[in-house]
Amino acid sequence: MDKLHLALTELCFSFSLYNHFKVWEHILIPAEFLLSKLEARLAKTIIQMTNYNQVTQEIARPSDLLAGIRAYMTTLHTLSRYISVDVTRLLRSVLLQQTQPLDSQGEQTITTLYTNWYLEGLLRQASSALIVHSPTMRCFINQPNDNEQSFSAQQYSDTSEMQALAELIGPYGMKFLSENLMWHITSQVSELKKLVVENMDILVQMRSSFDKPEQMAALQRRLPAADNVLKRMTIIGVILSFRAMTQESLREVMHKHCPFLMGPIECLRDFVSPDTDIKVTLSVFELASASGVPCDIDPALVSALASMRTDNSSTDEEYKLACLLLVYVAVSLPVLAFDPNSCYSREYGGHHNNIHCLATAINQLAAAMFTNLNKNIEEHLKEFLLVASSTLLQLGQNVERTESKNRDSIYLLLHLIVEESPFLTQDMLESCFPYVLLRNAYREVYKSFVVTVG
Repeated sequence: MDKLHLALTELCFSFSLYNHFKVWEHILIPAEFLLSKLEARLAKTIIQMTNYNQVTQEIARPSDLLAGIRAYMTTLHTLSRYISVDVTRLLRSVLLQQTQPLDSQGEQTITTLYTNWYLEGLLRQASSALIVHSPTMRCFINQPNDNEQSFSAQQYSDTSEMQALAELIGPYGMKFLSENLMWHITSQVSELKKLVVENMDILVQMRSSFDKPEQMAALQRRLPAADNVLKRMTIIGVILSFRAMTQESLREVMHKHCPFLMGPIECLRDFVSPDTDIKVTLSVFELASASGVPCDIDPALVSALASMRTDNSSTDEEYKLACLLLVYVAVSLPVLAFDPNSCYSREYGGHHNNIHCLATAINQLAAAMFTNLNKNIEEHLKEFLLVASSTLLQLGQNVERTESKNRDSIYLLLHLIVEESPFLTQDMLESCFPYVLLRNAYREVYKSFVVTVG
C-alpha cells in the first residue's frame, strides 16, 4: 500500500508540473482536464452506488447512498493536498446535477431513479394495501401476508431515510418528485369526475335530501361504484400522505442547512390570513412549500388541478362537479364498514386498508378545488360533514352491528377528517354527530387492542 500511495502521489504531482502545454495547436490544462474526467466518473459512480434494478425494483436505501457519497467526497478532498484543483466546485457541480431529472450528459440522475422507485415500488403496493401508512410510526409498513416481500417499506420510508432522500435530491429534486406525484393524483381525479358525471342525477337528489332517511336509503341502492370512488380517493390520500412525509423531511434538512432563511419564510407564511388576496396567498404558499413548510392549501395541488381544466368546461360546471364529488364520497363512507380490512389499528394509528388517508385526501382536495373556483372552503367542508354524519348515523340505525363490525372504525375516520382539517372544528362535528358515539367508538377499538408487557 505504501508503494501504491507513493506512485499515486508522484502521479498527482506530475499534474502540477506544468500549468499548461500545447498538443497539436491545442492548449491543455492538466488540472482542468482531470477535473472534467473526475466529474464524469463521479456521476457514473453515484448512479452505480444506487444499485437500481428496474426489473426487480431494487434500490439502495437513501441513507446508505448518502453515506457512500460522503465517503467518496472525503477521498476526493485529499486530492487538493497534491494538486491545485477546486474539488469543492467539482462536488457541487456533480451533486447539483443529481438534483435534476437529467445530468449534463443527458443521463438519468438519482432524482429520477428514486422518484421512479417510490412511485412504482412503494406507493403502488400501498395503493393495493399491501403496505400500510402508519401515522404513529411516521412511515410505511409492510402488511403481513403469505407472499415473500421484496423489501421492507419501513427501511425506505422512516424519518431518517426521508431526511437522507431530502439531503440527496434537495429542494429541486423534491419539486420534481412532487410534480410526478401530482400527475398521478390528477389521473385519479379525472376518473372520479367521470363517475360523478355518470351519476349526476342521483347525486343531485342525495345532496338535497341527505336528512331524509327513507329517500337516502332508496337512492343509495341506485348509486353504483361507491367502492371505486373510495378506492381512488384512498390512493390520492396515500400519495398526499407520502408527499407530507417528504415535505416534513425537506423542512428539517433546510432548517439544518439554512435556518436564517427558513425563519423569514415561516414568518411570512404565518402572516397569511383568510382575508389575504388569493394570488398573494398562493405565491407565499408556493415559496413555503418549496422549502418544506406545510400550508393550509397545497399550491402544487392547486396548480395541478387548474391544469386539468379545458376551454370547453365552464366554472359553473366545475363547481357543480366539485360539490357532487364530495357528496359522492360522503354517501359512500358506510360501504367501508362492511370491509373486514377497515378495522382501526392502535399500533399503526390508522386503518389496515389505508382508509385513514381519506382524511388527507378530502381536506386537501377540497381546499385545492374550491381555491381554484374562488369559493369558500369551510362552507363546503361543512356540507360534506353534514352529509357524511347523516349517512353514518343512518348506518347505525338501519344495520345490525354484526353486519357492519367495523362501524366504530369508520366513526373514527369522521373524527380524523375534522382533526386534520384547518377549516373544520370539533364544535362543527359535535353539532351534527353525537360525541358519545365517538367516545364509545374509541373505547371499542382500543379495547380490542392487545397490550403485552415484557
